[in-house]
Amino acid sequence: MTQVQLFITCLTDSFFPQTGEAVVDIFQRLGIRVDFAREQTCCGQPQFNAGLRKDARAIAEHTIKVFENAEGDIVTPSGSCAHHLRHNYLEIFEGDAVWLPRAKALAERTYEFTEYLVDKLNVTDLGAKWDGLLTYHPSCHTLRGINVDRQPRTLLANVHGATLVELPNAEECCGFGGVMSVEHPELSAEWLKRKISNLESTQSPTLVVTDAGCLMHIAGGLHRQKKSQRVVHIAEVLRNS
Repeated sequence: MTQVQLFITCLTDSFFPQTGEAVVDIFQRLGIRVDFAREQTCCGQPQFNAGLRKDARAIAEHTIKVFENAEGDIVTPSGSCAHHLRHNYLEIFEGDAVWLPRAKALAERTYEFTEYLVDKLNVTDLGAKWDGLLTYHPSCHTLRGINVDRQPRTLLANVHGATLVELPNAEECCGFGGVMSVEHPELSAEWLKRKISNLESTQSPTLVVTDAGCLMHIAGGLHRQKKSQRVVHIAEVLRNS
């Protein structure tokens, strides 16, 4: 039986456990065993982005130790965390003869969830059902960091009963940007306002994302503005049948 290691991410673990449950349900339906290393922690992306390289390195070393001897590919429902493990870890350990090879080995086994389904398992139709309109927001790290866009769009196009409508200016950041939203709140708020306006123009009641950061940020904005639209992770759509 194929086995994967689920890297759940901080935001999913703390705020959106239903996303993790959906990922596990989907893999189990596909006959794939899901292992969850309880020693896993944050991947260290916030520390890295804030310039706290010593702290980011310590977390990276811990993550490598947790997963390097675990069987199976590492799958995460977050493009930003996949990007950090695959690219930023290599920067953290650049020139380190001991840790860089270990970081590269981890990077080669790491996949974003939809990327793994489509590119590794060759699964494009999970038999999911959804009545009505859906629109998709590609998170920055998923789209530009690891070049994953075709995969989630293909999976959504095969959701039975759903009509996928294009989100205007979809490639624009939602305003979360990790620590950017904390360091530049006014800029973050303006980007969020534009994203919500574009969502409203689609008339879709549901916005689909691949990253918990975008989910939390956009859903929070909709709540504060008393809007009726909701934001869901793509795993929750794909589990629906």
